[in-house]
Amino acid sequence: MARVDAFLKLGREQGCTDVHLSVGLPPLLRNLGDLTPIKYRDLTEQELDSLVFEILSAEQAKMFRAGNDVDFAYESDEVGRFRVSLYRKVTGIGAAFRLVSSEIPTLEELGMPPVVAKFLDIHQGLILVTGATGTGKSTTLASMLDLLNRNRRLNIITLEDPIEHIHKSQKSLVVQRQIGIHVDSFASGLRAALREDPDVILVGELRDPETVMMAMTAAETGHLVLGTLHTTSATKTLDRIIDATPTELKAQASSFLAQHLHSVVSQKLVKSADGRSRKAIVEIFINTPAIGNLINTGKIFQIPSILQTGRDKGMQLMDQALLEALNNKEIDPDDAYIHATDKKQFQHFVTDPDLLPQMDLAVN
Repeated sequence: MARVDAFLKLGREQGCTDVHLSVGLPPLLRNLGDLTPIKYRDLTEQELDSLVFEILSAEQAKMFRAGNDVDFAYESDEVGRFRVSLYRKVTGIGAAFRLVSSEIPTLEELGMPPVVAKFLDIHQGLILVTGATGTGKSTTLASMLDLLNRNRRLNIITLEDPIEHIHKSQKSLVVQRQIGIHVDSFASGLRAALREDPDVILVGELRDPETVMMAMTAAETGHLVLGTLHTTSATKTLDRIIDATPTELKAQASSFLAQHLHSVVSQKLVKSADGRSRKAIVEIFINTPAIGNLINTGKIFQIPSILQTGRDKGMQLMDQALLEALNNKEIDPDDAYIHATDKKQFQHFVTDPDLLPQMDLAVN
């Protein structure tokens, strides 16, 4: 058993999402979004170096010694599976271990609106799951892929960095490929996937213009493409894709999005009302002819008003979802206020006055 497993086991037993190891600090556990140190001495550079190199392969150790960050999956019988990011900083080595659940939850268990499962009935187009780091995008994608795997006969190819959840082929054939091991990059993996008779391609992250363009091509040529972006709303997602496109191709990108972007699920994790867990709150964008016209004419800023009035189609803004969960007493009112875009409508729910803007009561 690797020595680092003791810290990872503690994190898993306490229901944490992440374990952080850093020179000059004790190990830190992230629980409900907050970092808490465990009762342990500050880690020295020599100690942390020994801990992390014990679990690296020869190739990973070589890459890290050469000055590169290393992302990989670590698994042991004692602690299960973790996604690991190993890096260097001013004070020395740092490592972040993200816990990967041994069971893939269903979309229903994640609290996703029923319309999200219906998205997967389509056979062609682009579906995006977006949100900041640590908001559960990878878990949502894994649940979507699992639903397809259990219910349809498809050839599913995933491109991940690193591979998190392991999918056993059920009705579908699931081919999982890791960046840096099986393919050089997301873009090269997408290019290769198009020659491998795919029905569905999952792209772990649309992180550069080339990957974005290749994903568009895959969706345009008859495939269902699932992917993620680090954006916090549907309109910001559209803007990010268009901004990432070379100037001479922006009109083409807008036309593609208008025709082939099917839906966007933008999610945040908000503390539950009892403070014991976090709940996924999502904004839902579904492309319609009216929205497609706004994208084509450069009026993306008008899309939120359509989402707000599109509840009958399953659409909703983040603030609408937050307000509904708040009225149902499912989430913490202070955390809802923090995550809200238009904070005025949430002010009267707040229990911590320090969160509210301070009024200037001085008399002239």
